[in-house]
Amino acid sequence: MKRVIVITGGQRSGKSSYAEKLALSLSPNPVYMATSRIWDEEFRLRVVKHQERRGPEWTNIEEEKTLSRHNLTGRVVLVDCVTLWCTNYFFDLNANVDLALQKLKQEFDSFTQQEAIFIFVTNEIGSGAVSENNIQRRFTDLQGWMNQYIASKADQVYLMVSGIPVLIKQ
Repeated sequence: MKRVIVITGGQRSGKSSYAEKLALSLSPNPVYMATSRIWDEEFRLRVVKHQERRGPEWTNIEEEKTLSRHNLTGRVVLVDCVTLWCTNYFFDLNANVDLALQKLKQEFDSFTQQEAIFIFVTNEIGSGAVSENNIQRRFTDLQGWMNQYIASKADQVYLMVSGIPVLIKQ
C-alpha cells in the first residue's frame, strides 16, 4: 500500500487542485496535511480559500514541521506543501541550508515509513531567474535539493503545466 506521489510545478499551475482530485480518487476520506504558517493577512486569505475548497470528507491536520508525529497508517495523505514545510525549517534554523536539508530528509524518511499513500505538492521555484537576494538563493538551493530527494524516493512524479498534469516518473 505504501506509495509516494509528487506533484510539482510553478505557482498557479494547478498543483493543489490536481492533488486534491487525485487524493479523492484514491480515498473517500483523505487527510489534508497543511504545512503553512500564517505570515500575513494576504497569506491568511490564501489559506482560507484552500480550506473552503475542501469538504467534510477531508481530515484536516495543520503541522508545520513534524509530520511523522501523526499516525496515518492506511490513509491517503496530501501534504501541501513541501515549499512551506522547507520554509519553516529554513527560518527556524537561521537559514542554515545544510542543517535544514538534513532535518527535512530525516523527517521525510520517518514520515513515509508508514504504510500509506503520500501525495506531496511542491514548487519548482528554481525554474525562474537567479535571485539577487542571498537568502532567496540559499532557500532555492534547499528547495531544489529537497525536491530532488523526494522525487528520488517517489513512485510517481507529475509536473503541472497550465493545469495539465504531465507524468514525468513512473
